[in-house]
Amino acid sequence: MENKNTTNYHDELNKKNIVHLREILDTLPAFCGQYFRGMQEYISTRTRIAYAYDIRVFFEYLHDSNPIFKKMPIKEYPLEILDKITRLDIEEYLEHCAYYVKDGKEYMNDERGKSRKLASLRSFYNYFYRNEMIEKNPAALVPMPKLHEKEIVRLDPDEVAILLDTVESGEKLTKKQLQYHEKTKVRDTALLTLLLGTGIRVSECVGIDIQDVDFNNNGIKIRRKGGYEAVVYFGSEVETALLDYLEQREHIIPVEGHENALFLSMQNKRITVRAVENLVKKYSSLVTSLKKITPHKLRSTYGTSLYRETGDIYLVADVLGHKDVNTTRKHYAALEEDRRRMAAKAVVLREKTD
Repeated sequence: MENKNTTNYHDELNKKNIVHLREILDTLPAFCGQYFRGMQEYISTRTRIAYAYDIRVFFEYLHDSNPIFKKMPIKEYPLEILDKITRLDIEEYLEHCAYYVKDGKEYMNDERGKSRKLASLRSFYNYFYRNEMIEKNPAALVPMPKLHEKEIVRLDPDEVAILLDTVESGEKLTKKQLQYHEKTKVRDTALLTLLLGTGIRVSECVGIDIQDVDFNNNGIKIRRKGGYEAVVYFGSEVETALLDYLEQREHIIPVEGHENALFLSMQNKRITVRAVENLVKKYSSLVTSLKKITPHKLRSTYGTSLYRETGDIYLVADVLGHKDVNTTRKHYAALEEDRRRMAAKAVVLREKTD
C-alpha cells in the first residue's frame, strides 16, 4: 500500500510553482491576473512563471525610465496604460535588456534572451488586444531579433565511454571529491548511464519513482514536458547500472516523503535538477574542457547516436518526446545534410568498366 505522505514529485513541484506565480503576480498590476488565468488551461506553471518574470522586468523598466509611469506604483497601473506604450518604448526596452543591474546583480540577454522577452510581451499584448480591451498592439510591430544558429554541442562516442569510465573510477577527482565519490559512484553511474542511454530530460529523470521502473519490459514511465505520461525503453547497459544502484538503494533509509524517489541525494531526499546539473558538470569537465556539457547536451548526444544508427528522424522525435518533428529536424540538420550527401553516392547509374 502506498504511503499517503509520500511526495508526488510533479504534483509538489506544481504546487510550489503555483504559489511562486501568485507571489510574482502580487507585484504586478491587477489586470495581469486576467491574462494568466486565461492561459492556465494550456500553459504549464513553469512557463507561466517565466512569462511573469519577463512582464515584471518590462514594467520595472517603464517605471524606472519613463516619467509618466514613475508617478504611480506598478501595482496600481490601470489597463489603459498599455495604450500609452509605443513601439519605440518596446524597442528601447529590448535594448535595455541586453545589460542591466537590479538589486546589485547584473543581468544580460543575448539575441535569444531578447527574443523570449519580446515573445512574452507579444503574447501579453495579444491577449488584451484580441479581447478588445486595448486599442493598440505595439508589440506586434517590433520585429523579432534575428537568431543565429547555435552549434549543437554533444559528446563523441569515445568521450561518452571515457565519461562513464571516469564516473566509475573517480580518476582525476580531488581528494575531497573522492570522499563523496565512494558513496555516490554507483548512483552517479546509474544516473548518467540512464541519461545517455534514453535521452530523457533531467526534470523527467529526477521525477522517476522506483515503481516507475519495469525490468520485465525494460521500460520507465516518465512525466513528459507538457504533463503527459510516456514509457521510454532502455538497453542492457542501463539495466545493469540501474540494478546495481537499486541493490545499494535498498539499504538507504529515505527521509519521510521521499520513500518512492528512485534517485536520492546525500541527504536521502529526492535528488534535485540542480544536483544532477552539478554532477554532470563535475564529471564532464574531467573529460573535455572545450565543450560545456549539461544534462541537455547528454540528451543531444543520445539523439545524435540514435539518428546516426537509424536514420529515422520520426523515431528520434518520438523517443525524445518532441511534439513537432521540425524541432528534431532543426537540432539534427547537420546530420541530415550528411545523409543527403551520402545519397548522392548511393545510387550508381552505370557500373564502371576497367
